[in-house]
Parts: sequence; C-alpha cells; structure tokens
Amino acid sequence: MNRYKILKKQNFSFQNYKLVPIREEDIQLIKNWRNDQIDILRQEESITREQQIDYYNQVIKKSFSDEKPSLMLFSFIHNDSCIGYGGLTNIDWNTKNAELSFLVDIDRTSDPKMYENDFTSFLHLIFELTFNELNFARILTETYDVRPVHISILEKNGFLLEKRLKQHKRIHDTLVDVLIHSCVKNVKS
Repeated sequence: MNRYKILKKQNFSFQNYKLVPIREEDIQLIKNWRNDQIDILRQEESITREQQIDYYNQVIKKSFSDEKPSLMLFSFIHNDSCIGYGGLTNIDWNTKNAELSFLVDIDRTSDPKMYENDFTSFLHLIFELTFNELNFARILTETYDVRPVHISILEKNGFLLEKRLKQHKRIHDTLVDVLIHSCVKNVKS
C-alpha cells in the first residue's frame, strides 16, 4: 500500500467514498478516463500505456517519499471500486496553496445527479485533507466553461470565481473561456 510520508492520515472516508494514495492497480483506468475526457483536461494528446507507467514510476512514486511533494494524487473509491482519481497538484508549500485535480469515469459524468454526489463527496474529502490534515490556506481550480454542472458543484461547495480568461482554450474549433475558482480555509472549516 502506498503512503504519503507527509501525511499522518492516509485514508479519508465519507459515506461510501474514500480517498487512498493512488494505487498502481488504478493507473490504466485513469489513463483511459483521461483519454476519454481529453477535451476538458490540460492534455493535448492521448496517453499510452507505457507513458502512464513511466509517469507513475518517475513522478507519482517519488511523491510518496517527498517531504514536500509537488503533487498528491489519490484513487477515489466508491463501494470498494475505483471510480476516479484526484488530489492536489502544483502545491506551493510556502503559501499553503494547491490546485485541485478531479476526474471520474465518463459513465458517471453522464448522470448529473451521480456526478454531483461523486464530486461533492470528493470535495468533502479533499477539504478534510487540505484544510485539516495539511492546514493549507487555499485551493484553486481551473475549469473550461463547457462544464456548467462541474462549475455549479464547485460554487455550491464554497468555491468563488476569481477570474475568467476569455476565449483562452481551443477545444476542437471553438475557443472557450477558462474559469479560475478558489476556496479558502475559513470558508469551509
């Protein structure tokens, strides 16, 4: 079982959901989910099996033993099955800020109620990790404006819109806005 050296608590649970340090057995599922949803990610090309294995071995594994990792990723489990992953990226240990990462199986995103339950539960867990365990001040997230359900869930859970970058990302032949949201500790703690 993987462990983040920096964390006292390794598993975070809420109802039938839990976050555990990203498991090697989940990385190919994650690759598939990323490739299926490439249009909503900062990812230009599909990831190969070999690239995913290399990333896991060279970046993720190192983060487990780092005193101050630049990212902390978790398998997102529902009823003992991995349904997604996410965590903190671009971690700034000096300012105690981090960027939120979250992605679930595309079948779950197609059902707005299921997606809202999944994402809200994930946010509950990530707030516990970020604000209580790590004592961070702020979480940022970047979202393309083609995701109104995702944006609504962020805002229902204390994220405030900080900035709109007009026509900042090209998805196929369309320029879309990029929205930057943040949530600060005193809002959610």
